[in-house]
Amino acid sequence: MIDATSLLLASAGAKTYMYHWVKSLLGAPTQDSILLFPLLGEFSALDHRRSSTDWLRTMMSTGVVRFSNIKGNPVLELVGASADVFHASQHLRNPPSRKTRLTATIYDMTCWIMPEVHTPSNVAATRRYGERVLQRSTACIAISEQSKMDAVEILKLPAEKIDVIYPGVADEFFTAGCTETRATAKKYGLEKPYFLYLGMIEPRKNIDRLIDAYRSLCTPVAKEYELVIAGPVGWCSEETKTRLHTPQAGVRYLGYVPEADLPGLTAGAAAFVYPSFYEGFGLPLVQAMACGVPAITSSSSSLREIAGEAAILIDPTNTEAIAAAMAQVAMSPSLGEDLRQRGRVRAATFRWERSAEQSLAFFHKLAVM
Repeated sequence: MIDATSLLLASAGAKTYMYHWVKSLLGAPTQDSILLFPLLGEFSALDHRRSSTDWLRTMMSTGVVRFSNIKGNPVLELVGASADVFHASQHLRNPPSRKTRLTATIYDMTCWIMPEVHTPSNVAATRRYGERVLQRSTACIAISEQSKMDAVEILKLPAEKIDVIYPGVADEFFTAGCTETRATAKKYGLEKPYFLYLGMIEPRKNIDRLIDAYRSLCTPVAKEYELVIAGPVGWCSEETKTRLHTPQAGVRYLGYVPEADLPGLTAGAAAFVYPSFYEGFGLPLVQAMACGVPAITSSSSSLREIAGEAAILIDPTNTEAIAAAMAQVAMSPSLGEDLRQRGRVRAATFRWERSAEQSLAFFHKLAVM
């Protein structure tokens, strides 16, 4: 049984992971019964601004979650006892006890490593998740080796109880072509070649330094290329918000872009720039590589692990290094072509079918313990 509460909420990366992971598990060739808590029925298209199911079922399911979170309520003990394995999220305050084979996903440990880039409420909720779920789990899934190493070091989780199972990339990013890129360019008025950043606008994404790097580019590159920033504003400084919403030469902020437009927007980029300070995986980076877009990303956290040799790695604290990498890709077609080819090969190793197969093997291993 999988706690899919995050699919009811407005969210970002974790919701994308859960949406595709659950759909891949439900679609896998298996005799296993994979149940969701709460029962969600048919999924609608992924939208980070609203629930992934219909209004009525969302209201009913949200009520079930709130009821189960009442202190002392035994409902999750009963639900957990009926399943071979219960995979919990951070949204459940009273996860099943040790009598149930409890599992969970380790996304990243930034709320411990760099709490200053999160809101206090997010830090508190995530640390409770670490204490109530991760440290009590029979075993965990980590979305990268980096996340596993951090969890072992910070939460003192036994390394042998953590399996690294990478997320996948939706098929649409591998198949996006001229039709999608032309449609997206027309919809958003993108007439020039562009560098693209895609993701939540929050402090650890390093947006201000990315804008500074673009503005420092030499005149020929800056004239030919725009910087396009796409993603909802999460939590960030008023200065960052002002910079995004104030017209600047060459800088375009698109705000939230629907999932259906992301493959075309990504595939149309001249380069993808992702100078995040810290990531547990970095799905937008892999999506760009799947589209065959030259990628520039940080040499820190899991990003080096995920990119391998298929991207230009930079120090995210060095504005000049970010700018130099952007100029290098813009002025060297041969480098761009090399990165396109390397990126596609690397991204092909991250498929949801593989993630589902490994996850089912993980659950089977626990079910017979």
